[in-house]
Amino acid sequence: MQLSIVISTQPASFAALLYKGNLDENIARVSSLGYDGVELAVRDPSLLDVPALEALLRKENLVVPAIGTGQAFGEEGLSLTDPDEQIRLKAIDRIKAQVRLARRLGAVVIIGLIRGKQGRERSADQVESLLIEALRTCALEDQTVKLAIEAINRYETDLLNTVASALRLVEELGMDNVGLLLDTFHMNIEEPSPSTSIMAAGDRVFHVHIADSNRWYPGAGHINFGEIVDALDKIGYEGFASAEIMPLPDPVTASKKAVEYMRDLTG
Repeated sequence: MQLSIVISTQPASFAALLYKGNLDENIARVSSLGYDGVELAVRDPSLLDVPALEALLRKENLVVPAIGTGQAFGEEGLSLTDPDEQIRLKAIDRIKAQVRLARRLGAVVIIGLIRGKQGRERSADQVESLLIEALRTCALEDQTVKLAIEAINRYETDLLNTVASALRLVEELGMDNVGLLLDTFHMNIEEPSPSTSIMAAGDRVFHVHIADSNRWYPGAGHINFGEIVDALDKIGYEGFASAEIMPLPDPVTASKKAVEYMRDLTG
């Protein structure tokens, strides 16, 4: 299993990011710590100097396994299920831009919080219908690019909290380039057995986030990462495990301990 870590290409309010801004310095640091790749949280691809980014990645011998899109929701309020059609259309356009960037970098596009929330005024069927329509449009932008829907815990959204609910939506959508992102922090909250949920997701697992039960680096909480790795091996997962963790006790220590701990497990 290859290892990556999430960094933000721009300043952001999301707490579980080790490095924000200062892209040149942060990518070099990730490379020096022994990671294979760097997952990029990108609010707006139009704000990136992509040729310069590609040159930096080549210099540091890193790949980009995935692009996070949640900052478009957190910083701008865009979502694929917003009651306002104009906001939904802006969110779809943003994901299409992310897809084009992902094609260039060879990355998966993550559908996390940008999916939005159900709220009390709408039924689950209404919101999921909007989400399926939006995802189909985004997935058709380039069917060589994979979209990974992340099951996120109930305290952050009320839409698709469990692996089973996200998998059901993926199966209803029925597109080969739409699958799942499994996050150990969220699974620890929502799944009775994370390893069983991994087995159920099978070949629909497109990407994996790792963080311990307290959202610190793996090994700082009580999640059994040995079982997680064993389950991923059993389903034949060959992608990245990407650390999306709090910068505690400090960014360098957290990122160093994460890669050391996971290397010990995965070899």
